[in-house]
Amino acid sequence: MTHHVDVHVGKRVRHRRWLVGMTQQQLAEQVGIKFQQIQKYETGANRISASRLWDISDALDVPVSFFFEGMEAEAETADVDTAEAAVPSSVPADLMGDKEALDLVRSYYAIPENQRRRLFELARVLSDVA
Repeated sequence: MTHHVDVHVGKRVRHRRWLVGMTQQQLAEQVGIKFQQIQKYETGANRISASRLWDISDALDVPVSFFFEGMEAEAETADVDTAEAAVPSSVPADLMGDKEALDLVRSYYAIPENQRRRLFELARVLSDVA
C-alpha cells in the first residue's frame, strides 16, 4: 500500500524532471538505476531511500527539501478538497502534476520576455471574457 508522503515525493520528482525536460531514462542513467524504478518512484509505488533521494536531487539540481514542499498545504486542504469534490473546476486539483500544464509553462518561458508579457496579457483578457 502506498503512503501519501511517497506519492507526494514521487509527484515532485516527476514535476521537476518535466520542468528540466529530462526523460525517465536520462534521470535513471544519472542516478545509476533502471528507468522502471523511476516510474515506480514517481507513482509512489516504491519508496525512495534517503541516499537515492540525495542522488535524484543532485541530478535534478534541487535541494532534497524540494521534494517535501507543499506537504503541509496538501494535508490541510485534503478535508476541503473532499467537501468541494462535487463542485466541478476547470483547473486540475494538482496543477503542477499535470503534464500539459508543465509543458505549457516550459513553452511559455521559452518565449522572449517582451512577447511573453503580451501573451500573458492576451490570456488574461481571454480568461476574463470566458
